[in-house]
Amino acid sequence: MACWLYEGMLMFGVVFIAGYLFGTLSQTRHALDNRHALQAFLFVVFGIYFTWFWAKGQTLAQKTWLIRVVDAAGQPITQARALLRYLLSWVWFLPPLAAYLSGVSAIEVLVLLFGWVAIWAILSRFHPQRQFWHDAMAGTRLVHFELPKK
Repeated sequence: MACWLYEGMLMFGVVFIAGYLFGTLSQTRHALDNRHALQAFLFVVFGIYFTWFWAKGQTLAQKTWLIRVVDAAGQPITQARALLRYLLSWVWFLPPLAAYLSGVSAIEVLVLLFGWVAIWAILSRFHPQRQFWHDAMAGTRLVHFELPKK
């Protein structure tokens, strides 16, 4: 959980730079103009960020907490598998997104989002290897590793 929160703080910087770049290149004058294009752009930027780092083994937050993404055999994952893991990780947001698109109020969507994330996390306890279901579907897993001793 601490790694997840740290990753969120790092992603703030990625969002800031990507949002600034998008706003500058698209000449957006108002925050709500081009909102859906910005969201699509951020989806792609996040995909590039996570796919790149997971294919290298870990993001900066994962490096800090000594966590590595590997395939079922314990080997580093390919970029294709990292991309699949990224796309499957968005399953967390499908029910709240569907509620939002159907016109449910923002407060209810937030409650649904936090509830669904909690349920998704709890469901990982029922997996035989105690991993998240998007990892199981992508054929990946998170492992703890030790730094080489000098």
